[in-house]
Amino acid sequence: MATYDLVVIGTGPGGYVCAVRASQLGMKVAVVEKNATLGGTCLNVGCMPSKALLHASEMFEEAGHSFAKMGVSIPSPKLDLPAMMNFKQQGIDGNVKGVEFLMKKNKIDVLKGTGKILGSGKVEVSADGKSQVVDAKSIVIATGSDIARLKGIEIDEKRIVSSTGALSLEKVPGKLLIVGAGVIGLELGSVWHRLGAEVVVVEFLDRILPGMDGEIAKQFQRILEKQGFAFKLGAKVTAVDTAGKTLKATIEPAAGGAAETLEADVVLVCIGRVPYTDALGLKEAGVALDPRGRVQIDPHFATSLKGVYAIGDVVAGPMLAHKAEDEGVAVAEIIAGQAGHVNYDVIPGVVYTTPEVSCVGKTEEELKQAGTAYTVGKFPFTANGRSKVNQTTDGFVKILADAKTDRVLGVHIIGREAGEMIHEACVLMEFGGSAEDLARTCHAHPTRSEAIKEAALAVGKRAIHM
Repeated sequence: MATYDLVVIGTGPGGYVCAVRASQLGMKVAVVEKNATLGGTCLNVGCMPSKALLHASEMFEEAGHSFAKMGVSIPSPKLDLPAMMNFKQQGIDGNVKGVEFLMKKNKIDVLKGTGKILGSGKVEVSADGKSQVVDAKSIVIATGSDIARLKGIEIDEKRIVSSTGALSLEKVPGKLLIVGAGVIGLELGSVWHRLGAEVVVVEFLDRILPGMDGEIAKQFQRILEKQGFAFKLGAKVTAVDTAGKTLKATIEPAAGGAAETLEADVVLVCIGRVPYTDALGLKEAGVALDPRGRVQIDPHFATSLKGVYAIGDVVAGPMLAHKAEDEGVAVAEIIAGQAGHVNYDVIPGVVYTTPEVSCVGKTEEELKQAGTAYTVGKFPFTANGRSKVNQTTDGFVKILADAKTDRVLGVHIIGREAGEMIHEACVLMEFGGSAEDLARTCHAHPTRSEAIKEAALAVGKRAIHM
């Protein structure tokens, strides 16, 4: 029987990063993976392939609509969807091979099969009708999440698809109906809209991007509508008739009322994700779950079973790859006797559309609910020199600071490259910085990031260019 200091179940961003850090700390480590390739949802059917398609479709859109006004005359671009899918697959393959390399470099054993916890210190790995039991001083559950399903609507990944199927459609749908106005739905909607699909988004709530700052969400919705998105908010899809050549979706007001029918070639169900705990044997082993099916952990990521820990999408908190990575590092350090820690107040979030949306820290709604006195500084990209000359002026920067201490509590951005710009706010907040600290930091000119400095100046009502 093989014996390890640590066995990690799952090789998504949380799992493989945890394994690498544990190996760096001198542990003998194995990872368990049930799929043919390493990297989990993120690398194979999530973050990475979606970003490849977002980039490729943005280039297609730019070539067809933006080049001419910059003096670049080219024939109207033609879509070669199989070639675009191959571009996506090349990216997946490169990242997956990268993780395989990291396992070899760090002398981490890869055990192929489904992992099941038999109790403290024992993991059964099963594949192709065979199983083996390995001993482990510590076990980390990093099994991630699965798509959430709509009751009564069966996903076939051809006409009614999840995010997985939406990444591999064989042709551009004439009409795409998206159920859910969260990050994944809006990103994938952007891909297919740029390639020629008519997109309608149905959302149960009365707003898009639940959980994000309300003002940001409202402006972003207006930008998407200007691009051609249609939204039906405060509505729900109750059935999809698959009998005909086109799908017929029944849509009802969330508050009750008369139903309507919308036709679509493809329906994309994007209503969130749920923790993946199937076949892990958690109940039998004595690992407690919370009412939402997530693994319960203490502040040190420990479960109710001695020597077993959990991280990432399978525990509470935002289902984000980088949150899982930080937890993976923290739990490896804790197991090694160090002081691993994750600052959950500084976890950035990004919507990789065009323009991008990024955020970190508190929203204005959260500060109001908590009764926190705050000041606001905003600066639009219409007043930013780099954005004006590039004619990419959609969006703005919004900074929320404590009214008494000036400490930055939240930063929210809509704009080109917002996902890259958010990180100076993350670093500032990690060190407890103030809006004045940010305002007095020299920013290169001309850059879009100057809008962050101007928003920080606006907190003190002294923006220069507005």
